[in-house]
This record gives sequence, structure tokens and C-alpha cells, in this order.
Amino acid sequence: MVRLMFVAALAATSAAFTIGRETNQEPLFTIQLEPGVTQRVTEDEKLALKFQGKSFIDITNRRNLIQLTTADEPVKAAAAVSYPDALNQTEAVRGLISKLSKENVQEKLTTLTEFHSRFYNTTWAKDASDWFLSEVQGLISESGATGATVKPFEHKWAQNSIIATIPGKSTDKIIVGAHIDSINQEGWEARSPGADDDGSGCVTNFEALKALLSDPKIAAGEAENTIEFHWYSGEELGLLGSGEIFDSYASDGVVVKAMLQQDMTGWGDNPMGVITDYVDQDLTAFIRLVSEYTDIGYVDTRCGYACSDHGSATAAGYPAAFVIESDRSIENTNIHSAKDTLETINYDHMLEHSKLVLGYAYELAFATL
Repeated sequence: MVRLMFVAALAATSAAFTIGRETNQEPLFTIQLEPGVTQRVTEDEKLALKFQGKSFIDITNRRNLIQLTTADEPVKAAAAVSYPDALNQTEAVRGLISKLSKENVQEKLTTLTEFHSRFYNTTWAKDASDWFLSEVQGLISESGATGATVKPFEHKWAQNSIIATIPGKSTDKIIVGAHIDSINQEGWEARSPGADDDGSGCVTNFEALKALLSDPKIAAGEAENTIEFHWYSGEELGLLGSGEIFDSYASDGVVVKAMLQQDMTGWGDNPMGVITDYVDQDLTAFIRLVSEYTDIGYVDTRCGYACSDHGSATAAGYPAAFVIESDRSIENTNIHSAKDTLETINYDHMLEHSKLVLGYAYELAFATL
């Protein structure tokens, strides 16, 4: 009830802002709620929409936006990519899977959830991304991987995004993503541990990266393609961080062969949910194949427009896929609240997603695409 009262009050406040925002010079943002449907809103109005369960992309400063038509139409990437129709690296991948550690996952997620909140424009969020970047830097330094780096991607708001790069023989990129911000529907200043949404995805990918860096061929730069791990800021308020990154990639002519998003990987014990709308259908078919590396299988499910950061890659013309912890009809009701805590997390389920990430990254790293 308190949450509903907050949303109602915020919506009423937003309406008042809408009337006088031009004269008060309240900053306005252009958001896209579905293909072809845009709206000019204030920050408070964006929050109100988010708390009403609306997903959207903030396209205010996007220079490279592909206009989609329908959810089911295969999204045409900037350049067609042919993905493998069989798994070709099973021995190496299964060897790396054996190195995944539940204890490591639990330790990292514990620390990440100890920050009061990771709401994108707060010092808490900045501190969280700074800490996480230092942890990734530690992995890279310890591995001795040739030319591997991790750097902050700075934004105009407080929290940075993070990009870790493992160079291959070409600069063509295979990307894994998760979002490092969190949100609480009671208000931006409220406690927001974000254990599942999306601390779980962040740490799932961290653990996969750790295993990947232990592979001698990957560490020596012998893969055909470059691998990047991204942790995005500002997903909850319109895919902000990923939007800026993929927009800059499109402007700079960066070639992205595949992008896989991991958003919420740690709740329940259900088969993974492979998202089928607003994604690249060929890449999604490959993801189904890669699920053979896991022990829990998958179900096809739908997510809606702009439901996570893969939407930014798709909107920039890059092939993207998204896998979530379960069928979307089975939802973790603790998210976006102070109840999204470690007590709700299934670490074994997170490791299943780490297996998927490892299979995806390693198979495509050595594929001719």
C-alpha cells in the first residue's frame, strides 16, 4: 500500500510538473515506449512510469536508432551474421565450467548488495561501480591475459558503466552484458540491494569472465574475435548506460557480432527463459544450442519492448539476445524493493547462467562469423 501511495503521489507530482515544466525549465527527456511511440517526460515522470511497470528506452541523445516494426519480425543487424549450427568447443568449455565456484559467486554478490543502493545517480551507485571495476581489474591482472583491459565508461550521471576487453585476432566483438544499477519503488533514496535485479547477472558474468581468463588460448589473444564484458549503469531509467555505449559503437563503426544480456539469474529453480521478442532470431537460435552446456534447460518466453539492455544493442542495429532466470510468467516479486536480498538467491541457478555465458563466449570467440 505504501508503494502504491508513493506511485500515486509521484504520478500526481509528475502531472503538475508536466503543466509547468516549460516555464520552470524542468529538463525533458524523449522516451520510446514501443516502436514509433515516443513521449517527452521529466525525470520524475520517468520514475512514475517505471514504478507503473512500464519499460522504455531513453532516446534523448541517440544518434543511431533503428526503427523496429513488430516484436516478432526478425531484427536485421547492420551486417548479417551466420552462427554455428553445432557446438565446436565442448572439451574446452566443459573444462572451464568445472572451474566455476559457488563460493566466489556468493562472496561477490554479498559485497555488491551491501551498498545501500545502486540507483544510477547516487554516490552509492558510483562507489559500487568503482568497487566492481577494481574487482574486474584484479581478475585481469592475476590472469596475465595479453592486452586485456577494463575501463570505466563515464556518463553525465554519477555511476559509470564498465567495459572489460579481451583482445582477439580481430576487433569484431562478442559482448556479454548485465546492469549494475538498482532501484526501489519506494523512492530513489530507499534501500535497494538489488540481489537478483541485477546483482545476480553482474556476478554471473564476473564468474564466467574469471573462468574464461584462465584459458591459455583466450589469455594469449588467440581467439578469432574480441570478447567484451559490459556492466551497464542506468538500465532502470531507460537503458541509459547501454544506450550511450552502443550508440557510440554505431557512430564509430564498431563491429559487434553478438550481444547476450543476463538480467536476473538468481531466483528460483526453473528452466531459463530465452526471450523471443525484440531480439535477433538467428543469435537466439544459437543461444538455444548453447543451453546444452547447462543442466536446467530453457523455455521460450516474451519480455516486451525495452525490457533490458539488449534493447540498446538491437536499437543500434546489432544482433542481441536475452536470457532471464525463468519464464516471464513466473516473476520474482521481490525486485525493485528492499526485499531483493541474498536470502532469495539460488546460487546454483546463477552458475547455470555462468555456464551459458561461458559456452556462448568461448564458442563465438573461436568461430568465423
